[in-house]
Amino acid sequence: MKKSFAGKVAIITGSAQGIGKALAEELGDRGCYLVLADINGALLEKVASDLRAAGADVEATKVDVRDPRQVEVLIRGAFQELGRIDYLFNNAGINVLAELLDTSLGDWNRLIDVNLRGVVHGVHAAYPLMCEQGFGHIINIASVAGLAPTPAEGAYAATKHAVVGLSTTLRIEAAAFGIKVSVVCPGAVDTPILHASKHVKFDSDAITELSPEKPMAPRQAARLILRGVERGRFFIVISKTANAFWRAYRLAPEGSLLLGQLAMKRIRAIKRDA
Repeated sequence: MKKSFAGKVAIITGSAQGIGKALAEELGDRGCYLVLADINGALLEKVASDLRAAGADVEATKVDVRDPRQVEVLIRGAFQELGRIDYLFNNAGINVLAELLDTSLGDWNRLIDVNLRGVVHGVHAAYPLMCEQGFGHIINIASVAGLAPTPAEGAYAATKHAVVGLSTTLRIEAAAFGIKVSVVCPGAVDTPILHASKHVKFDSDAITELSPEKPMAPRQAARLILRGVERGRFFIVISKTANAFWRAYRLAPEGSLLLGQLAMKRIRAIKRDA
């Protein structure tokens, strides 16, 4: 199965760390030509250098996914230079852990700009090119927060639900053109978005300790994502707990909301005053 990525072209946003970096490492090991993008140019170049040293073919470009022009130049440039785009991983994302009462409009706008508009910009640039070539696979990274109740992540969850909704319609519409679409919904993964995201009146380590399972290693998450991509899955839900939350919400939505209220009480118990 690993040979299926050999010789293919993959564009990955948010690839300087976390899941994006792990995807680049896994795909590089499997012979994929990598086009990497991240807003942190210095860190991205370090990742690209390490991948080249390991034998991967890599291009790296500093890109702010909030800027549609930068995303367009990245994707169209790769298409013109390499003649094809097999995979687009819309992975760039941020989080703000806060109750809705404590979420500023600035935080709302940052989350929407990166998590939703960043995906929209990628789809808008790549989808027509994939239709032109008659193949391709768009993989949008959402979250279990886009599938099931997640207390204290209201703004983040709103953006991830939007990504799931966008991906669902795109999957339906793109099939006639030979384009595949997947939406990835991870649970807790040991990445900077888990530890270094903005936390309003919460301690990140204390919140992490409330998780019912240990955060997954990024490389393990990347392997599971790529397995789902190889199989052409639409929903790629990562971790047993994430799958359990999603299943419970589908089977008993009202009960899941009650469990969410109980979880919110536990979260508020460790909330700081400021």
